[in-house]
Amino acid sequence: MDVFDLRNSLVKDYEAYTSSFINIRNPKIKEYVDEQIAQGLLWPDPLIQLNPSFKPANNISTLAAEGILHPECKKIFRTRKNTSEEKELRLHQHQEEAIRIAKTEQNYILTTGTGSGKSLAYIVPIVDRVLRRGSGKGIQAIIVYPMNALANSQLGELEKFINLGYPNNKGPVTFARFTGQESDEQKNAIRQNPPDILLTNYVMLELLLTRPEDRQSIIRQAQGLQFLVLDELHTYRGRQGADVAMLIRRLREAVNSENLQCVGTSATLASGGSFESERKTVAEVASIFFGAEFKPNNIIGETLERATKDYIVQGQDFTSLLTEAIRTPSREFPDDYLGFKDDPVASWIESTFGVYPESGTDRLKRAQPISITGEKGAAQRLADLTNTPPAECEMVIKDALMKGYQIKNPDTDFPVFAFRLHQFISPGDTIYASLEAPDTRHITVNYQQYVPGDRGKTLLPLVFCRECGQEYYNVRVSEDDETGVRNFELRDYGDLLRGTDAQPGYIYISETKPWPKTDDEILENLPDDWIEFHRGEAQVKRSWRKNLPEHVTIDANGWESTSGKEVVFIKAPFRFCISCGIAYGSRQQSDFGKLAVLSAGGRSTSTTILGLSTIRHLQQEDYLEQKARKLLSFTDNRQDAALQAGHFNCLPSKVIGQI
Repeated sequence: MDVFDLRNSLVKDYEAYTSSFINIRNPKIKEYVDEQIAQGLLWPDPLIQLNPSFKPANNISTLAAEGILHPECKKIFRTRKNTSEEKELRLHQHQEEAIRIAKTEQNYILTTGTGSGKSLAYIVPIVDRVLRRGSGKGIQAIIVYPMNALANSQLGELEKFINLGYPNNKGPVTFARFTGQESDEQKNAIRQNPPDILLTNYVMLELLLTRPEDRQSIIRQAQGLQFLVLDELHTYRGRQGADVAMLIRRLREAVNSENLQCVGTSATLASGGSFESERKTVAEVASIFFGAEFKPNNIIGETLERATKDYIVQGQDFTSLLTEAIRTPSREFPDDYLGFKDDPVASWIESTFGVYPESGTDRLKRAQPISITGEKGAAQRLADLTNTPPAECEMVIKDALMKGYQIKNPDTDFPVFAFRLHQFISPGDTIYASLEAPDTRHITVNYQQYVPGDRGKTLLPLVFCRECGQEYYNVRVSEDDETGVRNFELRDYGDLLRGTDAQPGYIYISETKPWPKTDDEILENLPDDWIEFHRGEAQVKRSWRKNLPEHVTIDANGWESTSGKEVVFIKAPFRFCISCGIAYGSRQQSDFGKLAVLSAGGRSTSTTILGLSTIRHLQQEDYLEQKARKLLSFTDNRQDAALQAGHFNCLPSKVIGQI
């Protein structure tokens, strides 16, 4: 699958969606907005980051031969069990370091990136300890996750490693998940027969310590607990972090374990400075959090290695090799692993998107994600280095990334370049303009209080009539307590200012269709239901007179003035458009359906559009297995997830119903 095609497809569908609900009449504003969107206002250039290669270490058999692991671990920890491709698990360097530290029964923290196999760094030592002490001796390890989704994932991994390959799929170590997902029957079974390893979340752990029946059964069976593991430590911060820290102390006291070994994992816990200074900082924080000693030497980071040849280290004239490779007509990247890893373009890409050496040491660190395109993008860097057009460099980079994804390292069976594309999608904000004539006013999509370089001109947000696209300034009007002079200032979209003395409304400025001043002309431009006839003469209904557009003279800073610019003020809610004449009834109080801003698209609808676009694209990819053509979506909390799930189901039903 070409992820760049997927990205372009998503952006195209989202662009079609966003352009469907905003109509801009003024050609100058429309041209400016179209230009900003084309430059990535709502979808900036995607960021690319390579998944680095981890330095390999010994396999499980070697550690078992040394006596570090129980011999049964050789049978448990294997990859692709019960298949023709089954083989022994080979560890990463950081995994072996964790296993060796665990053997000393000291506390440790693993701070490595996503996809680094952090869970094996505590699962292997836990299984080894249970095998040595014997199964069925109560709960020997409690693993705490911040989310049920992580516990569910780990349950599947334990099933794959521990049970698969044994008679009746029952391995030598027992494990169970105890969260809010289990039925009463499942929970009672765990209470009556506690497993060796218990998976839970911090909320359920709190309940286990407070509910009498759980304290008497589960916690009682955890006396002499050997391992306490907290996964994803970086999620515990602020008040929640303090609560979990106190929970850990209560658990330690409840299980009465003198040799409790505390383990933590995290993708990121510290940044900046050298690796040694980061280890010291993490050790200090972990010691406070767990209430136990963590030595800096027991803070384990990832040990990376290059997947491609490092030309610079070997002192070759890398720039000339790179330039020659880029400029070779119709050049194709090697299809074999050895040829590709020695390719100078592949080497440059790994140095740009993948890893770089830490200053003062030979330790490799992950590179920050960067975009391919743009002034500071990788294509421009490569163009400057090789004196090649950026467009050509862009194509070379994309081709190299896709080729590296297709070629696998024979030792690890992983792609040489497993990379991530991060595409941020924004609903946008709105358009801001100064209080000047349409042909001279300053326009920007960046929120600022004043026109750059001129604090005498304020900037106010614009909204647009959904029918004709006429622009209006979105304002609030307040009076100075001493002078009584009115000030027209910025108002947030949709804010009706309830509970304040300020008046919400809109400013209308138009030289092509100004609001009239004479009574007869005003009557001609009002909606029909605003007018009544008294003794044969037309007049404005008394109930609508307070809502008539008002001529006001204001200066460029929004203050009412005798020498400023004449504008028209319209009170909110929006009753009718001066430009096109569309009118709204008095019952329609919200202005959302009348006026649009650049960010008028709903978050749920935007997410659904992006999700459906992704699925539609994946279903057309014959290269992918059917089971892989799926979308995994994360949200901040279960309420948002429930809302989005309902929206996902509702929108297709509505569309099908309309067909």
